[in-house]
Order: sequence, then C-alpha cells, then structure tokens
Amino acid sequence: MANLMPNRTVFSEREIMNDLLMSEKQIASAYSTGIIESTCPNLRKTLTMCLDNAQKCQYNVFSATKQRGWYQVKEANFKDIQNAQTKYSKILNQLY
Repeated sequence: MANLMPNRTVFSEREIMNDLLMSEKQIASAYSTGIIESTCPNLRKTLTMCLDNAQKCQYNVFSATKQRGWYQVKEANFKDIQNAQTKYSKILNQLY
C-alpha cells in the first residue's frame, strides 16, 4: 500500500509565531491600501475597523515573540525619539 501522506514538516512554535507576525503585517498593509484606495465611506469605515483589529492582533503576536526572546528590539532612548520627531516634523512642514 502506497504512503498517501506526503512527508510533513513540523514547524516550531517560533517559526509559527514568526509566520503569524509576518502575516499580520501583510494583512495590515492590505487593509491600509484598501482604505487609501476606497471612495466609499462605509467600506472605509469597515476596513478601518479591520485594520485596527489586525494591528491589535499583530501587537499581541509581537509581544509574545518579544517576551520569548525571539524578536529583539532596541529600546529607543529619549534623544532618538526627539530626533525622529524633529525629522518627521520637518518633512510634514515641507508638505504644507
């Protein structure tokens, strides 16, 4: 009798969490694009709610991976935050 089940790869919890994290980023990006490209107020409202939910889910997955030490982040110091605010404020002012 032939083996009907193909060889199955078993993914680690870390690989699954990383895949979930990347998937949530893609989903949030897709919702954002849909919002930007939609002219229907009701659709925009629905997509905005979906984006908010996707961002919450992404943050939960991110927090879980960070807590387990699987996602390393550099904590921003006060000076880095000030520099970023100044940089993007200048860009915003140039647009107006």
